[in-house]
Amino acid sequence: MDSAPSLLLVLFAAIILIVFLIVKVRLHAFLALTAASFVVAIGSGMPLTKIVSSYEQGVGGTLGFLATIIGLGAILGKMLEESGGAERIAKALLTALGRERASWAMMLVGFIAGIPVFFEVGFVLLIPLIYVVAKETRINLLYLGVPLAVSLMAVHCMLPPHPAAMAIAGMLDADVGKVILYGIIVTLPAAVIAGPLWIRLVCKSEAPTTQSDFLSKHCEDRTERELPGLGVTLLTILLPLLLMVGKSLAANLPEGSLTFSVLSLLGTPLIALSIAVVFAYWALGLNRGLTMAGLLAHTQNSFPPLASILLVIGAGGAFNGILVDSGVGDALAASLTQLQINPIILAWLVAGLMHFAVGSATVAMISAAGMVMPMLASHPDVSKEIIAIAIGAGAIGWTHVTDSAFWVVKEYLGVSLSEALKKFTLATVLASVVALGLTLLLSNFI
Repeated sequence: MDSAPSLLLVLFAAIILIVFLIVKVRLHAFLALTAASFVVAIGSGMPLTKIVSSYEQGVGGTLGFLATIIGLGAILGKMLEESGGAERIAKALLTALGRERASWAMMLVGFIAGIPVFFEVGFVLLIPLIYVVAKETRINLLYLGVPLAVSLMAVHCMLPPHPAAMAIAGMLDADVGKVILYGIIVTLPAAVIAGPLWIRLVCKSEAPTTQSDFLSKHCEDRTERELPGLGVTLLTILLPLLLMVGKSLAANLPEGSLTFSVLSLLGTPLIALSIAVVFAYWALGLNRGLTMAGLLAHTQNSFPPLASILLVIGAGGAFNGILVDSGVGDALAASLTQLQINPIILAWLVAGLMHFAVGSATVAMISAAGMVMPMLASHPDVSKEIIAIAIGAGAIGWTHVTDSAFWVVKEYLGVSLSEALKKFTLATVLASVVALGLTLLLSNFI
């Protein structure tokens, strides 16, 4: 099978299969992506002897770049969680901004503390503090929780070293430092508009009468613990980002200079995260009385949640590899080019539709990158970093009932399904649209 319409039909059948297996059959995304890979391979007429090798090369090519980086990022996030670093940032911002600006404080907490931790971890980690603030100030939980959730989701989708953001940067061969820099420029305003500004328009700050009963069941008295300093916590979180951005800025230096060589080495994601982990071990661990045995326990506990993420990303890489080797990617690229749609908008749209359908931002981003990547050859003027940001922007939106993140927010905030859809889901859609607009604007200067 080699005609473009037939190849595209095979691709659409594979996408429908992914959605059906994940949403209806409740099959794990790793198995759904694997099944779709073989559907594309067989349906496109790939030689049977090449299917398995193509699948393996896709997995290896993707995880070979990411596995160690994701592992180091997980350790960094675990150290922040166990040390109380996220709580320190939250308390400092609440003190600086005041309880009357608590929604702004929680948005900023999500933006900063969310850099090294996954969405669910960050939200569950900070929800006790939200309960305490809501109880003391009688502020609506939605008024605090939605800005935090939107900010965490935006950072999760758009800023490396988060796994999906890191994966698509690698797939697109984009400069990670530039992705971080552009991501910050786009993510922060999107989080502001869809967070504290949005919730102020659609939600009253005063707590509903039913909130006190909810908090009495969920807000337990928390034992005070010694928290790390604000400065050292921020440095631990931002250190790998600063190093990776430094590598991008070093591109303007003479290639043979010592400064260029040093910054290029330190800014490599593997080296940057390794340095950050070593610093976290000292600053948030040994320097605060934690033993090597304690560090080992934290490290071991950070790895089990990675299994699912690594498998999904690996299967996504295999799906992309099959698309390329089968010729489906070329057929898709030719068809998308004929549509004459701005590739930035297209990348955003594909990621958004995939997230809406399958309920996983990670799967949406990996799938979108695989489908958009073949088209980039015909658009050499479009920055790969901008495409990476556009894919992340698309994946923020439509966080609804198919996404576990939606249920985490709904249940921990104790709101109805309709309230969660109106306040949180629409906030993610707004963040996605704002991020797209900012990405398009930024592309004019790149």
